[in-house]
Amino acid sequence: MGIIRNMQRVHATQAAAEHRANTAAAQQRDLIRRNADLAIAAAQQAASDTDRQRERRRLYVEARNADAAAANAEIRGRLSDLDALLISTLDVDDHIDLQIFKKPVVVPPFDPGPLGRPAPEPRWDSYVPPPQRGVGKILGGDRVRAQQTASARRAYEDARARWAEAEERRKRQLEARRRQYEESVRKHQEQMAAYNAEVDRFATAVAGADPASVVEYFAMVLGNSVYPDDFPQHFRLAYLPKQKHLLIEYHLPPIEVVPIVKEYRYDRTRDDLTAVPRDEGEIRSRYVEVIARVTLRTIHEIIEADRGGLVQQVSFNGIVDSIDKRTGRFVRPCLVSVKTGRDTFAAIKLRRVDPVACVKHLEGALSPSPDELAGISPKIDFDRDADRDFTEEFNVLAEIDERPNLVTLPDAAWEQQLADLFGVMGLQMGAPTRTGAGTRWLCTDPRPIFGGPVVLFASRGPAAGSAAVHALAGAVSAAGATKGILVSLGGIEPEAYEALAGRPLELIDGPALVTLLSNYCRVKARIELTETVRA
Repeated sequence: MGIIRNMQRVHATQAAAEHRANTAAAQQRDLIRRNADLAIAAAQQAASDTDRQRERRRLYVEARNADAAAANAEIRGRLSDLDALLISTLDVDDHIDLQIFKKPVVVPPFDPGPLGRPAPEPRWDSYVPPPQRGVGKILGGDRVRAQQTASARRAYEDARARWAEAEERRKRQLEARRRQYEESVRKHQEQMAAYNAEVDRFATAVAGADPASVVEYFAMVLGNSVYPDDFPQHFRLAYLPKQKHLLIEYHLPPIEVVPIVKEYRYDRTRDDLTAVPRDEGEIRSRYVEVIARVTLRTIHEIIEADRGGLVQQVSFNGIVDSIDKRTGRFVRPCLVSVKTGRDTFAAIKLRRVDPVACVKHLEGALSPSPDELAGISPKIDFDRDADRDFTEEFNVLAEIDERPNLVTLPDAAWEQQLADLFGVMGLQMGAPTRTGAGTRWLCTDPRPIFGGPVVLFASRGPAAGSAAVHALAGAVSAAGATKGILVSLGGIEPEAYEALAGRPLELIDGPALVTLLSNYCRVKARIELTETVRA
């Protein structure tokens, strides 16, 4: 059923895009971003008038404050999206009526085109010579008329013969076109009949609890779920028909989905946006809530979509792909595990629960320190308990998502993407210099008062710590620059923010970079580890 699954995923992607475009948070962020753009434009216009220094300064400060407001709106919008992960799915009917995938046999009427219009038949009265009059009628008029009539008759017969030949040719071509149309209709009807029969076969197989078809159906259900752009939507499913037991191994988003910055403030003295870091305890607490919401949401979607009573028990393991910062090695710990019966879960009023308390109520195991990748013992061993014949892996984003993955972009494309971004943001970019740890640019901020040389360093390696901040500060000092920017796709350690110590440095992690690309370049990017990167 690959065709049906692909159609469903395209539909799900479109629905997700419309949902994101219409959310109140998105509209608020767009409004604040437009206001910031207008303020910056006003400041730039005033800058051309040297006699209005005070007004220029006021407008510039207003623009920078608007920029901070836009950045803070992005943070609030992200938190709002995370808080709504569970509630947002409760008003959605997760059941998929497979009959909607059937295609009606629509046959367009036969269009003969120009072949359907015969050419007018030659008429003898168009060839008859005019009668002789006057002197011509007296002087051999009958003989002349007879000659003219004979000549006209020959012309008429010749024209009629050509018309008849053309008409026969048109009829043959028309008949060939009709046969081609009928053959095309026959093939189309056969294709639609075969496709619709496959839909019926699949629906019958699902209703009959065929394990492979049941797995396929619930994969379509989970693929329909609308999540924020940087959530993996990567999972494995297995179905045990005798026990009516569905096993789910779901890839959770990394902790970086929780904004590490609490808010941005404009520092007039430094002419810079200062990032106020979020408390580590709050980040951990919010991430635990995200894990619990994804868990409950997934189980809810499965049970609500199952109108045939195929699933009486659901087991859910939530895993995360990450890098252990202590060893630098790829790890995949299980952070949450729940095994619950259908009736038990259906009795829960999800609109009113505390997600973490609800997972514990279901006797689920939940990591107390997911930020430290502290794994738990899962309720089920997916590889041991699942029948491999009835197991399939699905990576929704990898199969339908056309957004560039910043992790796997070729070096040249990665560097060009950053050069385009910061160029749009106002920097004059120099030539990139590749180092063992990443890429560095010496840029220029062209602003007359606050501008000057800027050092930009970008890395796609592990999370940046205090050593990276000290190294950037040294590069800024050596270049006589006014500012340094560090882009770290792998994240930024809390001690990196502590190492700023009032230095004119800006730190940008992966999610922040994705947001900047979306706001300034209208580029929808993603960050997703691959097996090659993990190794």
